[in-house]
Amino acid sequence: MSKRDDYCSKTEKIAAPICEELNFELVDVEFVKEAGTDYLRVYIDKPGGITVNECEIVSRRMNDILDEQDFIEESYIFEVSSPGLGRALKKDKDFKRSLGEEVEVKLFKAVDGQKEFNGYLKDFDDKTVTLTLENDETFVTERVNIAKINLAVHF
Repeated sequence: MSKRDDYCSKTEKIAAPICEELNFELVDVEFVKEAGTDYLRVYIDKPGGITVNECEIVSRRMNDILDEQDFIEESYIFEVSSPGLGRALKKDKDFKRSLGEEVEVKLFKAVDGQKEFNGYLKDFDDKTVTLTLENDETFVTERVNIAKINLAVHF
């Protein structure tokens, strides 16, 4: 397990019971470097969406525990946030919740000269993701080939 994975796993163990108690969904935890700064991010949600005040409640409850356990060696910025409208699909529960929804898929390598696909999430399993494209064609790709898959957002 990488150091980043370890940080995320330990953070998830702190966040999960807090979110459960507040009837929030713990969507994801990430530890990333952006513009030279490390960020520990916890993404939470609930039906109807999460508010800034609810993010603040979770943040305050987690801050003391993170300071007490002090398992992250690097200095970092801690954030609690909503996953946003175009939330990434990472776990099986994300895929299950999004069946029938429009998604945007970006692949690591092009298929027939194309790396980006938009369609409706038709099915998934441990190894593959199946979309129904605009022209009613079915597109199946291996999950390991997906660089990013998000819910589509239209304004």
